[in-house]
Amino acid sequence: MSSLFEAQAPRPLADRLRPRRLDEVVGQDHLLAPDGPIGRMAAQRRIVSMILWGPPGSGKTTIARLLADVTDFHFEPLSAVFTGVADLRRVFDEAKKRREAGRGTLLFIDEVHRFNRIQQDGFLPYVEDGTVTLVGATTENPSFELTPPLLSRCQVLVLKRLDDAALERLLVRAEAEVDRRLPLDGDARSALKAMADGDGRFVLNLAEELFALPPAADDGTAVLDTARLAAMVQRRAPLYDKAQEGHYNLISALHKSLRGSDADAALYWMARMLAGGEDPLYIARRLVRFAVEDVGLADPDALVQALAAWDTYERLGSPEGELALAQCVIYLATAPKSNAAYRALGTAQAAAKKTGSLMPPLHILNAPTRLMRDLGYGKDYVYDHDTEAAFSGQDYFPEGMERRQFYRPADRGFEREIKKRLEYWRKLRERKGSGRDQ
Repeated sequence: MSSLFEAQAPRPLADRLRPRRLDEVVGQDHLLAPDGPIGRMAAQRRIVSMILWGPPGSGKTTIARLLADVTDFHFEPLSAVFTGVADLRRVFDEAKKRREAGRGTLLFIDEVHRFNRIQQDGFLPYVEDGTVTLVGATTENPSFELTPPLLSRCQVLVLKRLDDAALERLLVRAEAEVDRRLPLDGDARSALKAMADGDGRFVLNLAEELFALPPAADDGTAVLDTARLAAMVQRRAPLYDKAQEGHYNLISALHKSLRGSDADAALYWMARMLAGGEDPLYIARRLVRFAVEDVGLADPDALVQALAAWDTYERLGSPEGELALAQCVIYLATAPKSNAAYRALGTAQAAAKKTGSLMPPLHILNAPTRLMRDLGYGKDYVYDHDTEAAFSGQDYFPEGMERRQFYRPADRGFEREIKKRLEYWRKLRERKGSGRDQ
């Protein structure tokens, strides 16, 4: 129970505006609407164990608290950062007593992914027998951070980052609470929402900073434009953890934008990675990989460009070296694409595993000793440069293995020329009668 003095203490604006009903939560209609999963639970006054996965400031804690109110469950909040074994035992013991008295317990675990595997497995019997209904909140992908047994007992619900419309609703509520307009012009108001980067709590904290400024004069001189706003408040750091899902999401977006020949989108995703603190040399390595995997021989210079960009960045450093990476991104995005070499390697590797230890044909083996010559090593080998068109047409596959075509060049870029050469050699091989059926 809060004391008289605690009740009179000032409260942050975000706390004063915390929703009191589920229909006041913004930006999560896909979960809270009457036909949404949480909306249906609220209507039926029942609740199942769940994991709320979403970015900071999207309403995870608020939703859990309001679900407890709707279902008349006791709300027991814990943070995985500060909770030990003794705390969990106390919670489970009290939940058992409550259950005997006919009341359920909603155990809310913030940052649930921070519990180790043993701790997560410790929840299982209490979740399974209904001692507690677990609602875990996490900003990390549950597939990677939570144990399969725990996930199998929980419904995973994904919260979205708040869009501009949701953030605007929060700002309007803040202005009604304070009974004062934010001292911003139209562009600055849009910039304020962009600074919050989808975090509702953060946008309200920014608004509280602005409400602390002196009231605007009648002539509007105290109204902030975008430049003055940026000088007054701190932009929210982009959500990007180089060791977690954000890292893999953004590099996937960069790679697929390059594959889709969208230079502008690729530049955007690279810029997002750099803004989040990604190591530019990691990006350089990924560009080299893309050059050989998705451009390949459709443009052999793609690999040269990627390696040059990597080398240039190492020589110049940041920020000048980032221009070399940008140039490489544009080159790769606009280059003709082919994964024929990538596919050829995979097919050849599969064939190599299947055929085992077949020996090369004797005629292409060197014979440095008399015994080897007597055994037929090197016999009947034809030196290609001594033949017409420098092409002997001999068979180089092992005996016991049919000829295979692993590399199938695309009809794009330089591979169009390679395709013509391969077709020319195929016809010569058939004319000489040495090609085996594929």
